[in-house]
This record gives sequence, C-alpha cells and structure tokens, in this order.
Amino acid sequence: MRLRFRFSIVPFIATVALVVLGIVLGNWQARRAEEKTALQAHLLERGSAPPLRLGHVAIDPAAVEYRRVVATGRFVRDWPVYLDNRPLGGHEGRSGFVLLMPFKIAAADNTYVLVARGWFPRDPGAHDRIPALPVPEGEQTIEGIAVPRPARVMQLGTAPPLAPHAIVQNLEVADVARASGLAMLPFLVEQTGNPAYAPDGLVRQWPAPALDVDRHRGYAFQWYALAAMACVFFVMTGFRRGRQTAG
Repeated sequence: MRLRFRFSIVPFIATVALVVLGIVLGNWQARRAEEKTALQAHLLERGSAPPLRLGHVAIDPAAVEYRRVVATGRFVRDWPVYLDNRPLGGHEGRSGFVLLMPFKIAAADNTYVLVARGWFPRDPGAHDRIPALPVPEGEQTIEGIAVPRPARVMQLGTAPPLAPHAIVQNLEVADVARASGLAMLPFLVEQTGNPAYAPDGLVRQWPAPALDVDRHRGYAFQWYALAAMACVFFVMTGFRRGRQTAG
C-alpha cells in the first residue's frame, strides 16, 4: 500500500505556531536554568570567601552581595521593625515574625546597617502581640550574610506608615533609612551564629535563595516536547487524511 500525505494549510500554520512557541519558551527556560546555575556557583564562591568587615571603607553593594560580613557596633534599641507572615522550615510550618533592627557601625561615622536579627513565632492568641525580646547591651560583634533586601511575601492590604515597632509584610532598606533618618548601607545583613534558638530567643535559620534549576530544566523539556509532539501530530494526521482520500 502506497503511503500518501495530504497537506493542509490550516493545520500547517497551527503546527508552525506551536513549534515556534515551544522552541522559544523552551530556550527561555533553558537560559534561566543556565543563569541560575551560574548564580549557584557564584553563591558558593561568595560563601567560601573570608568575611568582609564593615567599617570605614566604602563598599560596592554588588561586591558584598551574599558575602559573609562582620561588623562591630551597637543595636539601635528604639527602632525595631517586624516582618509579618514569615513561615520557617523545620518548625512545623509555624508562621511568625522576623525582627529587623538598625546597627550602628563603630568603625564608621554615622553609618548604620539594617540587621535581620532572627525569627520568632507568632502568639496564637493575639496576632499583633510581640514578646519582649532582649537587645544586646553595649558594643557587639555580629556576623551574617549580606543580601539586597528581605524576602518578599504577598502583600495583604495597605502597609502602615513605617515607624518604630511597626509590623509590615514587605519593606526595602531604603524605606527604613528614610523613616528613621539613619544613614543606612544599601543592603541587609541576615545575622548568623547559633543555628538553633539563640540566647535571645531568635531563630537564625535563613532560607537559601530559591534557585529551582531543575524546575526550569523540566519546563524547558516540556516546551521542547510540545514542539516535537506538534510536528509528529501534523505528520500523522497528514498521512491519515491521505489514506482517507485514497480510500
């Protein structure tokens, strides 16, 4: 039996459109996977570098991003801010707050850095009830990881004006600088130290940046598969129409 292929313009145009879409989106997901693989290597390199001391020397925010840093100074006790709706892995999915507090750097004149001191659970009986958390007295030396900004969550409603003891869902370091009038370095320090509960009752288990390299690769495969399936379907239906015409 002789195979016959019947060409049809409408299925052909639809197939070309699907193939182009699959290849374009597959390539985009593949590039995202490559970018995040490079970022993963970058983070590992930054994490293995010796800690950078914050002080007199001006720091390029891009150069310090995801670097370990050390700073000596004092916490600004009267300017705590709380990030709301922050779950923490390993604590039964409990939601809580992240305590942010400016830190005056001793080795620099009028220079502050915003520090994420740690996480604490929400009071199940009263959402806005904040426990009395101790603030270290005197000069302290802290260590941490420099990040561009706090992780963002879905914003529910309108954010209240930023003020001491405010509970907010999202903010930028520049927001705290404007509201407080303090000269802030343009990044946040996620304080590290004790991986479990620290003596001040705060948890310092910060999630790593979400890279999801495998997810992007999986999406790329799905888009490429769509393009291949569109070609196969067009060929199969063309031969089927050819047999029906011959019959």
